[in-house]
Amino acid sequence: MASISNIDFPPDIRSLTNEELTRALASVDEKKFRVQQIYQWIWKLGSTTFDDMLNIPGPTREFLKTHFSFHSAKAEIQQKGSDGTVKTGFRLYDGSVIEGVLIPAGGRFTACISSQVGCNLGCKFCATGRLGFTRNLTTGEIFDQVVYLSRLAGTIQRSEPESRAGSVVSHPEPGIGRLLSNIVYMGMGEPFLNYEAVKKSIETITSAESLGMSPQRITVSSIGIPKMIRTMADDRPKYHFALSLHAANDKKRSRIIPFNLHHPLPEIIEALKYYHTKTGKRITIEYILFAGVNDSPADASELALFCRNFPVKINLIEYNAVNETGLSGSGQEAILSFVTFLERRNLVVNVRKSRGKDIQAACGQLSANYKNVNK
Repeated sequence: MASISNIDFPPDIRSLTNEELTRALASVDEKKFRVQQIYQWIWKLGSTTFDDMLNIPGPTREFLKTHFSFHSAKAEIQQKGSDGTVKTGFRLYDGSVIEGVLIPAGGRFTACISSQVGCNLGCKFCATGRLGFTRNLTTGEIFDQVVYLSRLAGTIQRSEPESRAGSVVSHPEPGIGRLLSNIVYMGMGEPFLNYEAVKKSIETITSAESLGMSPQRITVSSIGIPKMIRTMADDRPKYHFALSLHAANDKKRSRIIPFNLHHPLPEIIEALKYYHTKTGKRITIEYILFAGVNDSPADASELALFCRNFPVKINLIEYNAVNETGLSGSGQEAILSFVTFLERRNLVVNVRKSRGKDIQAACGQLSANYKNVNK
């Protein structure tokens, strides 16, 4: 069987600007207002088929089918954890698989979405880094995850608790639920290495002509690439930024995050100072606690010193263990001691419980088990 990635597909209509789509429709003497109608089908209603577009004349729909396609991310496999976390594997048009996670908590729903197929940064704790890197996601593929998980949130909210842990969850009914409380770019991939598509996806998600979600409910997480932190700051983002830190000295952080060897902490600190100066925003520090690695009083002291450079809040994260990393999560006593140390230094600290442990909901774990075979 030929690889699906070698098959020529018509261009994704979602990659066109309004001007490009206007020119394409003009070639068949279609009226300009059709562009806005098509835009609404795609970006407001989340349609991924031209057959949905019933207010578009039949000949025009046939023209669109002939010349364009949807390189959509289609939900293909799902698992539901005992805590309600739902992990979805999305099959892409080229046969690749990415992941999105829906995390319910007290009537609220957080969607954790991916920005790349795999990742080439090789962070020691992360399953995605063990997959290697295939390609960046398009704006449309990022958007598809948000639409699907939003619909899924609506389905869950309307229904009784479904199925037991680890079982497949039925696909949600059509129609965007728009019930996501938060979106976090913390799935597969490094968002700053796909910055333009990530930025465009946020602009689309927050547009009043699309989903109309507040940017204050969106967080982009990065290991910290100084040049891109400055670029983001210059763009004056309305969304939140989180630094995936995990150690506050270079030697230890470079063992956990090898990319730190290229851009050590002093460079990141200066970029974050620039970001705060430009935006006035507080920075979220993400810190996974690994037993015997970064959870000692000395580690807490280094983290507190790092956080003196700018206003922060700290999210301490329980580790969702990944096989063959040699890392395990810190115990409750070590976590409590770490929190107490930081709070005594007047730092804002939240502890994020690990979710979906029984379905391996950490980034990349589903894709590692569900091979990227062509269907």
